[in-house]
Amino acid sequence: MTSRSFRSNRMLQVMMLWLVAIWVVTAINPLYPRDWLLENLLVIIWSAVLVFTYNRFQFSNFSYGLFVIFISLHLVGAHYTYAETPFGFWLQDWFGFERNHYDRIVHFSFGLLLAYPMREIMLRTSGLKTSWSYFITLNCILAFSAIYEVIEAVTAVIVSPELGTAYLGTQGDEWDAQKDAALAFLGSIIAMGLTWLHVRARRGRSS
Repeated sequence: MTSRSFRSNRMLQVMMLWLVAIWVVTAINPLYPRDWLLENLLVIIWSAVLVFTYNRFQFSNFSYGLFVIFISLHLVGAHYTYAETPFGFWLQDWFGFERNHYDRIVHFSFGLLLAYPMREIMLRTSGLKTSWSYFITLNCILAFSAIYEVIEAVTAVIVSPELGTAYLGTQGDEWDAQKDAALAFLGSIIAMGLTWLHVRARRGRSS
């Protein structure tokens, strides 16, 4: 992959402007200000990592686009809290769900949207064979999902125990963490399946 300076990457500049804009909008009068800050800690850390490592490791613009979509979904959820996001309530009314499923959408999106960038990292840094990259990516998504659930619970207890329910968004479901991780895994299966089909089709055209 050819390295490009941020100044010459117009598409990435547009994506950055979009993220800044949506972050500013969602930072205005969040439903629970302290929960909003708690929800955004990991996003701020990850965004900083992407910025400060840009000169050493550049993702494809496609991967950056997937990051932007996922972070946008998260920022909306953080503004309202996942359990009280309006889109989730609309789905609840339309389909007769018993709970607000916006958090499920975002966890599914974690696997669907971030599996490709994760595979890109491994292919370019670990020397992993293409045939193994799909399987290892699936395992990484599942592992990171499980680790995130643990970090999320510990963070809620340490930083703000009184906001634990709002922050975790369990909505009374004791199996919420397991279901979230399973949905992320399902999303990654779909993402890797589509990636495999794309790679196979590209090889077919080049042969």
